[in-house]
Amino acid sequence: MSGFEAAVTGLGLVTPAGVGVQQNWEAVCSGVSRAAVDPALDACPVRISCRVPDFDAGELLGQRRAHRLDPFVQFALVAAKEALADAGLDPRTWDGARVGVVLGTADGGTATMEQQNQTFLAEGARWVSPLLLPMHLPNMLAGQMAMEFGATGPNLVVATACASGATAIGTARDLLAADRCDVVLTGGSEAMLGRVTMAGFAQMGALSRREDEPALASRPFDVDRDGFVAGEGAGVLVLERAADARARGARSHGRIIGYGASADAHHMTKPHPEGHGTEAAVRRALADAGTAVRDIGHVNAHGTSTPLNDRVEGQMLGRVLPGRPLVTSTKGVTGHLLGASGAVEAALTLLTLRNGLVPPTANLTTPDPAVDIEIATEPTPCAAQLAMSNSFGFGGQNTVLVAAAP
Repeated sequence: MSGFEAAVTGLGLVTPAGVGVQQNWEAVCSGVSRAAVDPALDACPVRISCRVPDFDAGELLGQRRAHRLDPFVQFALVAAKEALADAGLDPRTWDGARVGVVLGTADGGTATMEQQNQTFLAEGARWVSPLLLPMHLPNMLAGQMAMEFGATGPNLVVATACASGATAIGTARDLLAADRCDVVLTGGSEAMLGRVTMAGFAQMGALSRREDEPALASRPFDVDRDGFVAGEGAGVLVLERAADARARGARSHGRIIGYGASADAHHMTKPHPEGHGTEAAVRRALADAGTAVRDIGHVNAHGTSTPLNDRVEGQMLGRVLPGRPLVTSTKGVTGHLLGASGAVEAALTLLTLRNGLVPPTANLTTPDPAVDIEIATEPTPCAAQLAMSNSFGFGGQNTVLVAAAP
């Protein structure tokens, strides 16, 4: 697929930083964290989260429609509506057979499963909803989007843990390159902030326990980081062949020109300590883009705020990118959106290139001395034409996207 350019003609975002692209961009540039103590997690060992604020699914999707959808699907549909409007595409007029949907999620309808499990335990099997599986199954993320917009082309959900959204975008680009589609709705969505899931993350030691200072809990690459803050949300991108986008006079936010993936084959949760898998994904993405390491002017890092992940990623970037491009992690503001993070961060990377401004890494006060990279701590002008967005997941699944300015 080397040399193939997929134009991004539409963006839609629903995150803890707000509903809508402009609100998200302003929020990440402000560097103000959205983390807070979450009353819904009172029974959990850790009660910090980043939830989507002021999200009324009934108002945005209609009460009847929203009632039959888990939040992970609700978020994605709202983001997709914004992305399609941004792209200037009307689903009522397109050839649905040439429209694909490729989305990523780590876990699917967690909220529905937890609610229905409580119903089962309290009231018995006869009271479990017949909508449980249609609302919970991960594939329904793409299935519901296809139904919403009449997209009858390839319909896929990929799961590579916290790399899922980015893997979906790379897969969507491949479908365009193979002429399987003319348009692909792609990205990722997640809503995993249930008590059982969060207890599991807490028990494995992955979460920050800074409950006395929740707004300072997510602090990527800081020497005092102690874990990530879980969030929720969705990012949806509209991808087209660059030539097709130009032919219809569409505005482009930028282009996805490279995609690299790898597996650490090392541990169920920890990255390889030498970063071999993440380095392989970077080099494959650069080779796919047909560009050299010196041409990368910005990196949106995976940067989760966990001690091991940030150290391994930071050391890998310092080793592989000697030109020292400006690095940021927007998870300091949004928290870690898990399977949606790669899609949201790919969108923010494109906005960085388009706007010529790198958002700050929130809460970074003392950079980890073990990591020798240039990290943005305030909004910083940047004339980069090429950037990378990194996404790494449990199981050692690594995805790197290379984006180019419009």
